[in-house]
Amino acid sequence: MPQNEYIEQHIKQHGRRLDHEERKRKKEARESHRISKDAQRLTGWRGKQFAKKRYAEKVSMKKKIRAHEQSKIKGPTNDNNDNKEALPTYLLDRQEQNTAKAISSSIKQKRLEKLDKFSVPLPRVRGISEEEMFKVIKTGKKTKKKSWKRMITKHTFVGDNFTRKPVKLERIIRPSALRQKKANVTHPELGVTVFLPILSVKKNPQSAMYTQLGVLTKGTIIEVNVSELGMVTAGGKVVWGKYAQITNEPDRDGCVNAVLLV
Repeated sequence: MPQNEYIEQHIKQHGRRLDHEERKRKKEARESHRISKDAQRLTGWRGKQFAKKRYAEKVSMKKKIRAHEQSKIKGPTNDNNDNKEALPTYLLDRQEQNTAKAISSSIKQKRLEKLDKFSVPLPRVRGISEEEMFKVIKTGKKTKKKSWKRMITKHTFVGDNFTRKPVKLERIIRPSALRQKKANVTHPELGVTVFLPILSVKKNPQSAMYTQLGVLTKGTIIEVNVSELGMVTAGGKVVWGKYAQITNEPDRDGCVNAVLLV
């Protein structure tokens, strides 16, 4: 293994923190506050460099906004047609392509490519209430039994190094019979289905809490081990993990079927 890839290797083998996405979102939200603080605090040479960098970013952003606003302009470009011959009648209605339109088209195309990178087979799924997801477990010997425990009624995924908490401290119970470690993953381009091990649960569209608990429902994005498929990157590296979306309801079928996000 190359010396500079130990972090990627660790992420592939052990996954990330359960609150990684939330921490990342909060960090991005705090970025504007950090920039504002630096703009007020930095002085001297560092302040000049910071202001120069911010000025360049704002200029490029304004250029993009101006190009977008001009993309709706219709009509021929303003060229000096004084020295040119008069156009025939059948060519008067034709218009030359505007450069702003071309810029707008290229920006839209880049956005579509970026969105297509994260497109999923099931964009919308049915919402699941907490009454359907959790079953109330009552404990205690007294007349008024406590009901602070919950049992998950859907299929879940837990890692190999998962250990249950002591019974008296365990608030959410994940039954062993409803735990899944592998999924039937279909490659949309090759048209083959392979039984692959699940590495982690990336995102459950129901809520962030279900993502942390590893609940597998229809539409959930999971990470699977595709090393058996022999997929490689453009640089020649072997792809270890890849995302897939669950297309069935595991609690009804008893298995997990997913489509690979290529």
